[in-house]
Amino acid sequence: MHEPVTEDDAPNSPRSGVTRGAERAFPRSGESGPGEGGSYGPEYLDLERELTVFLRRARASSGEMAREVHPDLEPAAYGLLVRLEDAGPQRATDLAAYFGVGKATMSRQLSALERLGLVSRTRDPADGRASLVELAEVGRTRFTRVRSARRAEYRRKLAAWERGEIAELARLLHRLNSLAGGEEERAPLP
Repeated sequence: MHEPVTEDDAPNSPRSGVTRGAERAFPRSGESGPGEGGSYGPEYLDLERELTVFLRRARASSGEMAREVHPDLEPAAYGLLVRLEDAGPQRATDLAAYFGVGKATMSRQLSALERLGLVSRTRDPADGRASLVELAEVGRTRFTRVRSARRAEYRRKLAAWERGEIAELARLLHRLNSLAGGEEERAPLP
């Protein structure tokens, strides 16, 4: 049975994992959940808990950042701006493949970004039938302002961390993201 959230679940507590007022959706490390029969070790339960909290906070943060770039920007589209800034002009099909979404979804998101004046399309010099999407000047300016503020926040929150710890976190997150994209061979679960 799930326990109600306690002070041990406060955000800075060693047992943090959920917000106050909510029930835990899974057991604490070492406890078995319904139907699991203890087949997964506590590290998988810890991973599930921490990823759940991380993803919830990341979604909220993306929404805030998207609104800072433009009040009508969808939170999911913020990641497109990140990709375009980091990788430069891209075909819509390449963006769809990178994010693992369908062409129709990508087309809708890019059209919305274009209507907001944040991206523009140019002819692909390698294939005149295709176009490349890139950040428009206003999009780059707004995005850079928000991204700089985000990085300053990371620096503030991670001030007590060693640079090597931050690099290791980035490496492990990249490895985890690679699994989702099928870039790394998946090891069987125990």
